[in-house]
Amino acid sequence: MKLDILAFGAHPDDVELGCSATIAKEISLGKKVGIVDLTRGELGTRGSAELRDKEAAKAAEILEVSVRENLAFADGFFKNDKEHQLEIIKMIRKYQPEIVLCNAIDDRHIDHPKGSQLVSDACFLSGLLKIETTLDGKQQEKWRPKQVYHYIQWKNIEPDFVVDVTGFMDKKVASVLAYSSQFFDPTSKEPETPITSKNFTESVEYRAKDLGRLIGVDYAEGFTTERYVAVENLSKLI
Repeated sequence: MKLDILAFGAHPDDVELGCSATIAKEISLGKKVGIVDLTRGELGTRGSAELRDKEAAKAAEILEVSVRENLAFADGFFKNDKEHQLEIIKMIRKYQPEIVLCNAIDDRHIDHPKGSQLVSDACFLSGLLKIETTLDGKQQEKWRPKQVYHYIQWKNIEPDFVVDVTGFMDKKVASVLAYSSQFFDPTSKEPETPITSKNFTESVEYRAKDLGRLIGVDYAEGFTTERYVAVENLSKLI
């Protein structure tokens, strides 16, 4: 299955928190989008890997993505090395996306910038003919995405561009709340974490609203890019 967009996240819920409104909008425009989680989030203070699997499947249904896979890398301990790069390359060559979305370039959780660089490096390497990979017994063709964009997570990184996601915040919030083990729950007896506060849950909406304010729309999501973003002409800008 060829995808238009492939979104990577170090943990289940990274993609939902970072760029799920953009994904929902692209799907509404007829684009095929997939998600690949690098780990099962097994080191998370709350929940379990098995529960996160179920929550990720529910979020995928809400967003109506074409496919979701989990590479089961070691949460907290995966590396940006040949072994892990080759697994990412297999996914890129399998789905041949035009655009790859991945973790923030800098963030509070060490897996986020690590996963960001890992995916970015793999996107380049995936286009090299002499790197050979096989999947399901078949040799894969080289493939390099046209663009790699990094969504924004905990830190307020200044975006290089923003996407108007007005009309798609309901889906974003619903996909985030599919991870009921991870976020605000006044009845939970489990330990508190930086993301279990009511303020954090509310930040999903108010941060998007603030980015929207800056471009004159209701809601927006921001991204950074390693390359210039080109426009066909000035009238294409909002």
